[in-house]
Amino acid sequence: MSESEVDEDYRDAVLPGAEWEKRTFVRCDFTDADLRGLVTRGCTFDQCDFSGADLGESRHTSSAFRSCTFNRTGLGSSAWTGCSLLGSSFLDCRLRPITVRDCDLSLASLGGAKLKGVDLSGLRLREANLTEADLRETNLRDADLSGARLLDARLSDADLRGARIDANGLRQARLTGALVDLDTAIAYAAAHGLVVQ
Repeated sequence: MSESEVDEDYRDAVLPGAEWEKRTFVRCDFTDADLRGLVTRGCTFDQCDFSGADLGESRHTSSAFRSCTFNRTGLGSSAWTGCSLLGSSFLDCRLRPITVRDCDLSLASLGGAKLKGVDLSGLRLREANLTEADLRETNLRDADLSGARLLDARLSDADLRGARIDANGLRQARLTGALVDLDTAIAYAAAHGLVVQ
């Protein structure tokens, strides 16, 4: 049975290298905590606040971070595999370098995020907020960007082959030099009022 903690205060906690497995945290406050090198496996974090925390070099496998707040959080050199970040918010975070594999970032807020050159291939980013995000040279191959907000998102030289992106996103994003497949090229043309015959 998993250990559950509700409304616990971890502010300024010093827990580098901790290993947590199948633990549940609800509305816990990790503000400014030192969680560098943290390892989580099968953990659940609901509505937790990681503002100002250091999660650098942390490793997360099959963990869920739902509706969590990451504000000025250090996430450099962290690795996320098979995780859910559904509805979480990332503001002014240090995100590079970061490894994200087979994760769900649906409804996540990544407005203005600096993700240049990051491999985001195959990720679920449905209805995510990527407004003004720096996604230049990013690998988004086979990613699901359905309904994502891409106003002024920079996708120059990004790999969008096989990515699912709707007409609104194709109109809003900056796509100069992006690598696309034929289906996306046709959708892009149609989104900009061209008639393809």
